[in-house]
Amino acid sequence: MPAPAAFTRFLRRTVNGLRSRIAPVPQISPELWLRTVRQYPFLAALSAEEQSKLRALSALFLQHKEFTGAHDMQVTDDMAVAIAAQACLPLLHWGEPAKALDWYYDFVGIVVHPAEALARRQSMDGSGVVHHYSQVLLGEAMERGPVMLAWPAVEAAGQDPEDATSVVIHEFIHKIDMQDGSANGRPPLPAGFAGTTSAAQARKLWASTWTEAYEQFRERVSMAYRFGADKPWLNSYGASAPEEFFAVACEAYFVQPARFAQEFPTLAPLLNAFFNRPAASA
Repeated sequence: MPAPAAFTRFLRRTVNGLRSRIAPVPQISPELWLRTVRQYPFLAALSAEEQSKLRALSALFLQHKEFTGAHDMQVTDDMAVAIAAQACLPLLHWGEPAKALDWYYDFVGIVVHPAEALARRQSMDGSGVVHHYSQVLLGEAMERGPVMLAWPAVEAAGQDPEDATSVVIHEFIHKIDMQDGSANGRPPLPAGFAGTTSAAQARKLWASTWTEAYEQFRERVSMAYRFGADKPWLNSYGASAPEEFFAVACEAYFVQPARFAQEFPTLAPLLNAFFNRPAASA
C-alpha cells in the first residue's frame, strides 16, 4: 500500500534535514561561481548580497540533487552550477535556504541531454481514435519525478536581449506549480497573499488576474499568427495552456523583470508577492 503523500513529504524533509546537519554542504568555488554569474546577465544583475545568498542556496541544492548525462554526456561542475543557480533563483527570497528548498523536495534526479530530446506521445481525439506522434523537448518536469533539460537551451538563457527565456526556470516553476497537485498555473499561495485575508480570497484574486491576462495573451498570439499583427514579446508557447503561460511568464519575470513589469502590469505585483521580491525598477 503506497504511503500517503503527506507522510512521504514529511519523511523526505526529515531525511533532508538530517542530511543537511550531518553532511557538510559543499562549497561552490569563487572562480566557478564567478564564471556562472558572468555567463547569465540576469544573475549578474543581482545585488552582491543576493548573489552571495544564491550561491549558498545553490550549494545546498547540489547536495540534494543527482545529475545524469543522457547519451554518455558528462555533466561538468560548470553545467551543474549553471542549472542550480537558475533553479534556485525563484527561491531566493523565501527565507532560510533549507526551508525554501522544500519546494523541490519531491525529486532527486536531473537528466541533462546534449541536444533537444524527442519524446513519443499519444492522444485521443473526440472520436476515440488514438494518435501517436513525436514531440521535441527542451525540458520537461515530471510530477514527483525527475527534471529533464537540454543543455544548449540551458546555456543560452538570457543571452539574447529580446528573448526572456530560461528552460531551467520554466521547468522548476512547473515543479513549484505541482506542489498542490498537477500543474495548472495556480500554485499554493502563502497566508495573507497580496494583502488578502483568506485562502479563498487569495485564490480568487490569483485566478481572476491570471485568467484575464492569459486570455488577452492568447488573443494577441492568435492575431499575430492569423492576421500578421505584431508578435507579443512573451514566448508564444505560453498561449498553449494556463500552466505554460504561468511558467513562461515566470521565466520572463526573472530573466527581464523590468520589461516584464511593463508588459504585464497586473501580473508583476502578484509575482512580486508570491516570490517575495521587491518590484523591478524600470
